[in-house]
Amino acid sequence: MTESWLLYGANGYTGELIAREAVARGMRPVLAGRSRHKVEKLAAELGCPSAAFALDDHTSLVRALDGMTAVLHCAGPFSATARPMMQACLATHVHYLDITGEIDVFELAHSVDEKAHRAKVVLCPGVGFDVVPTDSVAAKLKQALPDATHLALGFEGNSGLSKGTAKTSIESVGGGSRVRRDGKIVAVELGSQTRRIDFGGGERLAVGIPWGDVSTAYFTTGIPNIEVFTAISQKGLDGMRRVNWIAPLLRQRWMQGVAKRIVDARLRPPDRTQRDNNPSFVWGEARNVAGQSKTARLRTANGYSLTVASSLGILGTLLAQPRMSGFATPSELVGADFVTTLPGSTPIRIDS
Repeated sequence: MTESWLLYGANGYTGELIAREAVARGMRPVLAGRSRHKVEKLAAELGCPSAAFALDDHTSLVRALDGMTAVLHCAGPFSATARPMMQACLATHVHYLDITGEIDVFELAHSVDEKAHRAKVVLCPGVGFDVVPTDSVAAKLKQALPDATHLALGFEGNSGLSKGTAKTSIESVGGGSRVRRDGKIVAVELGSQTRRIDFGGGERLAVGIPWGDVSTAYFTTGIPNIEVFTAISQKGLDGMRRVNWIAPLLRQRWMQGVAKRIVDARLRPPDRTQRDNNPSFVWGEARNVAGQSKTARLRTANGYSLTVASSLGILGTLLAQPRMSGFATPSELVGADFVTTLPGSTPIRIDS
């Protein structure tokens, strides 16, 4: 693999995991981020080139992308960082990948599909746990039930959160949840969607969340009604519902700032033992108007380990086929079976 690529956010929790694995595979990405000291320290340790710049510094951003074939963008919250990076990639004819699970980023990438084709670049957000496993399950269920009109997806995992993921959640929680109904994305109250789901180890309480598949699964399958769930305790559900009472406050930047400072001070992201000992379980259900249904289940490595393997695998596919272009969901880009080739993954099992 001789093409040059840039890993932005390399000094973040997930970005560093990806950087270390990339080097272990013999790759030498340009490691980049806002913090010069942190980026240069990691780059020196791994023997990689580095670049330090903020994404609002358009001149430095464009200069850094010169000569690159692709960007793997790992610096969230992507609601703030995806647009400038995506725009720069379109301007410099560089493929764009990221590890977001944010609905608005997928919608943004889809909205500039024509520009991506003209620029001859691929825009594929969500090449990590958000949303590779669930997108693959969605694609498999569409194959199993082609006339499906309703799709529910879900996952269960207990490996903990990185600081970046927690901060992204803080930004989004004040906006409630979202679902797709009759092809349109609509807002619903947090905690308003519940059901019991057997993710693979017995039934669990699950709650609807504004996961990226509310956007991507529609593009992958064309199914017009989509919900996404995650396992939750009753205590967690009660807390989520209380958030609705203070949602306007949580939308204030100063309040988000307070919450993020608490995350920085108190949150300890999962270590390797936690990652290795906490696999994830993915579930999906498709239904048609006749009442027929199909259910899918998949076990994978924990979310962070899967993100490392998945993002590098999709990047490798893209670098090997650089003439591809346009917006794509992960399963459109690499196929629905790709996730089953990743370490820790099982085949996707479809049941009636």
